Amino acid sequence: MGHLKRSAALWLATGLLAVVLVPQVAGAVEGAPDWAYGLAHELMSPYCPGRTLAECPSPQAGELRFWILNQAAAGANEQEVREMLAQRYGDVLLAAPRAEGWGLSAYAVPIACLVVGLPIALYAIRRLTGGDGEAADTKVAAPEPRAPASIDPELERQLDRELAEY
Repeated sequence: MGHLKRSAALWLATGLLAVVLVPQVAGAVEGAPDWAYGLAHELMSPYCPGRTLAECPSPQAGELRFWILNQAAAGANEQEVREMLAQRYGDVLLAAPRAEGWGLSAYAVPIACLVVGLPIALYAIRRLTGGDGEAADTKVAAPEPRAPASIDPELERQLDRELAEY
């Protein structure tokens, strides 16, 4: 019986705590601008590799999202929040590498492969399909025309009669 009273008291305390804290938490981020909510969808999570901050289910990611909202509600602008996050986490939060230094290779290498590879692929396709300048090894010789086989004259007359009847 004592266990039941303790359990009920615990539930009551939890309910009261929720009633007191939820409005305060909601009020803390009530003044947050729209960019603060969108920022979590743009930044990668330092806690869940390969996921945005908004998609990461970890409690630390939730705290970081809440921190962003609190900073925005306190009056910080988007650039200031981005700078604070960059100082704290570095380039881990970026969805794409910076287009400078070593990160530039993430943009330059695919373009270079396309510029070099496209003409090579077109040349290979043209040779294999026999387009402009057919490849010697892909040519197929046309069959020699054959002389008609000799047909028995009686069979030829019968064929003519049947065709006439038809």
